[in-house]
Amino acid sequence: MSRPLNYAMLKYFTTVDEASVDDVMDALKGEYSNRRAFTREEMTSALMTAEKNGLIEEARIDLDDKDELLVYYRATDEQKQSINSYIK
Repeated sequence: MSRPLNYAMLKYFTTVDEASVDDVMDALKGEYSNRRAFTREEMTSALMTAEKNGLIEEARIDLDDKDELLVYYRATDEQKQSINSYIK
């Protein structure tokens, strides 16, 4: 049985320097694309919630190829430790 999608999203940030919602979706699509919450809107909301809860932080902002705002997040070493202590 796989982890809940939000858990998998957080664990992903323990393995990369930074990522946007598109990066997260690309990395998790193989196992999670059939989940109801696997939409750009839902996953963006989950990332924003994780940021508000101090589990990840905003790294930078850029524009995608359609000139839409793209927010990149990262987890500091301390945040990675917190994530790894809660999610095995």
